[in-house]
Amino acid sequence: MTAEIRAQVTALLPAIRQDLEDLVRIESVSADPARAGEVQRSAEAVAELFRAEAFDSVEIVSAEGGAPAVIAHKKGPEGAPTVLLYAHHDVQPENDHAEWDSPPFEPTERDGRLYARGAADDKAGIAAHLGALRVFGDDLPVSVTMFIEGEEEVGSDTLPALLKEHHDALRADVIVIADSGNWDIGEPALTTSLRGLVRVDVEVRTLTHAVHSGMWGGLAPDALITLSRLIASLHDDTGDVAIAGLHAGPAADVTYPEERLRAESGAVPGLEWIGTGSAVERLWTKPALSITGLDAPKVDGASNTLVASARAKISLRIAPGDTTANALACLQQHLEAHVPWGAELSVTVVDTGEATQIDATGPAYDAARAAFQEAWDGTAPVDMGVGGSIPFIAEFLVAFPEASVLVTGVEDPDTRAHGANEGLHLAEFERVVLAEALLLKNLSEL
Repeated sequence: MTAEIRAQVTALLPAIRQDLEDLVRIESVSADPARAGEVQRSAEAVAELFRAEAFDSVEIVSAEGGAPAVIAHKKGPEGAPTVLLYAHHDVQPENDHAEWDSPPFEPTERDGRLYARGAADDKAGIAAHLGALRVFGDDLPVSVTMFIEGEEEVGSDTLPALLKEHHDALRADVIVIADSGNWDIGEPALTTSLRGLVRVDVEVRTLTHAVHSGMWGGLAPDALITLSRLIASLHDDTGDVAIAGLHAGPAADVTYPEERLRAESGAVPGLEWIGTGSAVERLWTKPALSITGLDAPKVDGASNTLVASARAKISLRIAPGDTTANALACLQQHLEAHVPWGAELSVTVVDTGEATQIDATGPAYDAARAAFQEAWDGTAPVDMGVGGSIPFIAEFLVAFPEASVLVTGVEDPDTRAHGANEGLHLAEFERVVLAEALLLKNLSEL
C-alpha cells in the first residue's frame, strides 16, 4: 500500500504543482485593502479546486469584517475518524520588488526551488492537502474537512468568531495545521511549541516642547537619552531579558550547529550571541525582546534641540507556559520602575498572542511520526519548537480540546517566508504530500 501511495504522489505531482502556481499568481495580500478583491478571488479559486474533487459541500464564509475563508467537507467510510486540514490562502506583502530575483507573483524555479510570494507560506499547505486527498480519489480512508483561512497574515482577528459560528462543521478528531516547517532538508518535524507575543508602543516625554540644547543641555534630559536608558534596562549584561516574572522552560534535546545558526540568521562576522542557555532554549522556550521601531528625528537635518518625546515599539516573545496577561503585567511593571528622571511614560498595547505547548503523545501523534518516518526514508521526525508565534493554534486548542492537533508544514530553514525570494523546496514538498497521504491512511487504522 505504501509503495502504491508513493507512486501515486509522484504521478500527481505535476498537476499539484500547476494548481499551486495558479494560486500563487493571485495577489492575495490580506494586509493591503486595495487587494481585497484578490483575496476574494483567491478564496474562490480554492473553493473551485475542492469542487473539482467532488467534495460533498464547499462554502466561502466570513465573520463580520473578516476576510473570506473556505470550508469544505468530503465524507469517508462510516465510522472513520474526521480529520480537519487547515492552511491559509492569504499571503504577506511582497514589499520591494527590487529585492526579488524574479517577479514575486510569477512562480519561478531555480535550483530545485519554486520562488514566489506564497509558494511556501502557505499556498503550498493548501496544495499539500489537495495532493494527499487526490491520492485516494473518492475512496478516502477518513472523513475530511478543509478549512482554508483568509486572514492569517494579519492576525486572524475573526478566527475565534468563525470557530464559534461553524463549530459543529469544523469539529474533528484530528486537526492538521500545515503552517510550520521541518527541522532541515531531509529531516522532518512536528512543531510542538511556539512562543507567544506581546507588542506595545512605549512613549517617554521629558518636555512639553523642544528646547535649545545649549541653553538647557546638562539640566533637562532629552527624551532620546531617557528612552535609551529605559530600553537598556530590558536586558542584563549577558543579553537575557531582565523583566522579572516571565516564564522560561527547557527545550527539546536537539543541537543547532553554529555554522547553521550563522548562515540562517545572516549574522555579521564576529557577532556574539546574546543570552544564556542552549541555542534552542534561547530561540524556543525563553522570552526574547526586540525593539522593532523608533519614532525620533532623522540624523540628516536634525536641529540642535532637546527632543521632547520619543517612542519605541517593543516586541516581546513569551515562552510556552507563560500567558500574555502575565507578560504584559510584568513588562508594564518593569517599565514603570525603570523610566528614569521622572519622565512621563505611556504604554499602548498593539497586539497579543498566546504561546502554545502541545502534548504530542497518543495514537494520532504516533500515526504522524510513522508517516513522516516512512516519507523521509527512515528518518524519524524531530519534536521542534518555533520561536515565532502562531496565535491561532491556541484558538484551535481551546475550541476543540478533545482533538489531537498536529502542526506540520512545508517550510525549511531557507524558505524565507515573509521575506524576498520566498521559496519552496520541491523535493521536500513531495515528501510532505506523501507524509500527509500516509498519515490519513494511518489514522483510518486507529
